[in-house]
Amino acid sequence: MRKIISALIGVSACLIAGAHAQDPDWNKVDETLGRKPAVADDVHRYGFPRTDLTVTLDGVTIKPALALGGWLAFKPAHGGAMVMGDLVLLETEVNPVMAKMIASGLEITAVHNHLLRASPATFYMHVAGHGDPVKLASAIHDALAESKTPLTVAAPAGPPPAIDLDTAKLDQVIGVKGQANGGVYQFNVKRRDPITEVGMLLTPVGAMGVAIAINFQPTGGGKAAITGDFVLTSDEVNPVIVALRTHGIEVTALHSHMLDEQPRLFFMHFWANDDAVKLANGLRAALDKTASTKS
Repeated sequence: MRKIISALIGVSACLIAGAHAQDPDWNKVDETLGRKPAVADDVHRYGFPRTDLTVTLDGVTIKPALALGGWLAFKPAHGGAMVMGDLVLLETEVNPVMAKMIASGLEITAVHNHLLRASPATFYMHVAGHGDPVKLASAIHDALAESKTPLTVAAPAGPPPAIDLDTAKLDQVIGVKGQANGGVYQFNVKRRDPITEVGMLLTPVGAMGVAIAINFQPTGGGKAAITGDFVLTSDEVNPVIVALRTHGIEVTALHSHMLDEQPRLFFMHFWANDDAVKLANGLRAALDKTASTKS
């Protein structure tokens, strides 16, 4: 599949502009996946939070937006679309979902943990594909049906919980503006270098899963549980490990998410539950070891 995608991407922009390919029918993709996307530029990103699970870690009940938020991002590409995603699965769900994905011609680009000591344990399956977006959506929907991932979106039970943290101070320390999502305060920190996958520029980086993600879930008294992932080049990996551990932040996973990205990237996941501003300063020290931006 990667050779096919690379060949497609080699077609010149002028030929693409002159082709008669229709724009993707996003309404059909929405219907197939049973939800509406967040749209950023030309990317349609669909959330698949594991709202059915109650996962605890070190006494913290993890909100879906903290570490259980599966997603799929569709980006138009040469008469069709490319899809990338990260799906949250239980151990017993990994192989049934993988079998369906492979049978449909989708690629599995990574399977791994993000957290340690979580109960029940969760695993994260990264997927990729290229083609007709409705067919891709149907194949992924059928694969997810092999899990207990909610395939319909329930109406919210009430207003989202307040973020009981000094978010202005967190913004100041991290260096970008965060956003509240489902009781979690989230940051997307962009890298300065452009990132491509099989020659396709992955923009916007947040929607495509290649921005540094930092999440704060309030745990009371100004404390927060934090997790997320740093997006790193090889020379940044160990300086960031040292910075995080020096500031009392546990490194819980280090791995790849993609197969053909340039530059080669590593994703580092982390965990701590402590004073939120203290942890933000530790994260800032780690960010200073990366080629990341401040707004």
